[in-house]
Amino acid sequence: MIRPAAPQDVAAIHALVRALARYEKLEHQVTGTADDLREHLFGARRYVEALVASEDEAVVGFALYFHNYSTFLARPGVYLEDLFVLPDQRRRGHGRALLREVARIALERKCGRLEWSVLDWNEPALRFYESIGAPAMPDWRICRLTGDGLTRLANP
Repeated sequence: MIRPAAPQDVAAIHALVRALARYEKLEHQVTGTADDLREHLFGARRYVEALVASEDEAVVGFALYFHNYSTFLARPGVYLEDLFVLPDQRRRGHGRALLREVARIALERKCGRLEWSVLDWNEPALRFYESIGAPAMPDWRICRLTGDGLTRLANP
C-alpha cells in the first residue's frame, strides 16, 4: 500500500533514511534528526513531501520529494530526493509503486519532469531505473555545496 506520509510515520522514515545511508556507505553523513524531518514535512513551512510503502501496517519504504523548476520548460518539476525500500522487501513492487505515485503526482500538478540522482556504483538501482525507461543522463554531474563551502560562498 502506498500513501502520503503522516506525522506518525516520521520515526519510521528517519530509520529508513539511516538504512539508506548505511546501504550507500554514507551513514556518517546523516546529521539530521527525526525532529528536523518532522518540521520539514509537517511544520509551518513544508519543504518536502513523502510517500510511504507499507506492508502489514509496517512502513517498508519511502519516497521523499520536492518541487524544483525548469526554466527551459517554464514549468515546475519534481525532484525525488530519496527512494528506498528495505532490502528484505525488495522485488515485491514497492519501489515501482512509490515511483509510479510520485510520477502521478507530478503529472497531476502539471510538472514538466521528474528527476533524481543515483550513485554510479548502484547497479541494481541503475538497472531498475533503466527498466522503467529512465536511464542515467550522460554528460551531467551533480555539484554540491555544504558546510564550510556553503558558508564561505554566502559570506565572502
